[in-house]
Amino acid sequence: MGRRNEQSHAAIGFTVKSGWAWAVVVSGSPRSPRVVDSRRVELVDPAIPESRQPYHAGFRTARSSGAKLSRLVASVQRAGHQSVTNLLGGYRTDGIHCSAAGIVVGSLIDPESIGNDHIRIHALEGQLFRQVVVDGAIGSGLTCSIWRERDLYAVAADALNRSEENLRETLTALGRTVEAPWRSEQKAASLAGWLVLAGAAASSH
Repeated sequence: MGRRNEQSHAAIGFTVKSGWAWAVVVSGSPRSPRVVDSRRVELVDPAIPESRQPYHAGFRTARSSGAKLSRLVASVQRAGHQSVTNLLGGYRTDGIHCSAAGIVVGSLIDPESIGNDHIRIHALEGQLFRQVVVDGAIGSGLTCSIWRERDLYAVAADALNRSEENLRETLTALGRTVEAPWRSEQKAASLAGWLVLAGAAASSH
């Protein structure tokens, strides 16, 4: 965990995965950002393990529409929203005031446009977990921008007027100020937070 001092200007980045997200709070100026906090956020109820992959009935098998799928999706929406709002509420209590969220995802493709069943159910889950983070952030008063992970460094290089190499070096250095882990998920979340701290915006929900 990073420093928890009073922060008058901060932003948060999320890297969204199936069942969880990594959140990084970034503060300071866009030219010299610093990481305030870095932590994993669970987006499912641990008592309902199937909710981590609600659209899967088994390996490479889609769950049929029906009451069980509806219950699993509803549990994700409930648990994920609560986790995000609790996280942001806790930051406010500690004096960390995030005004915007940058959200990093694997894909933004419409699941209904995908013909392959296995790929489509992964896209449906990606869409579901992305949306619960967006809804929790917006419900907490934050504006949201969303980027695909594959586009993030190119977008940031243009928006922040830095080379991708410089961005990677800066993100590696930022990771030395927080507890491990500091891998691709954490770097992507911090870069998304940095982007919205600098006023960059992308496609929203």
